[in-house]
Amino acid sequence: MKNLVKQIEESFSAFIEDAGAQIEKGNKAAGTRARKASLEMEKMLKDFRKKSLDAAKN
Repeated sequence: MKNLVKQIEESFSAFIEDAGAQIEKGNKAAGTRARKASLEMEKMLKDFRKKSLDAAKN
């Protein structure tokens, strides 16, 4: 689960950087990357939730 949290952190930092570039500079490509990162994070966060619930049951 540590590895998953690390991946979420990396994806979130990439999202913040790209979203900022879109907002501040109007960079359309950065917006596309930010949207892609948000979808990846969504999957990882759902996986984290499942693993966290399993760990809490044990």
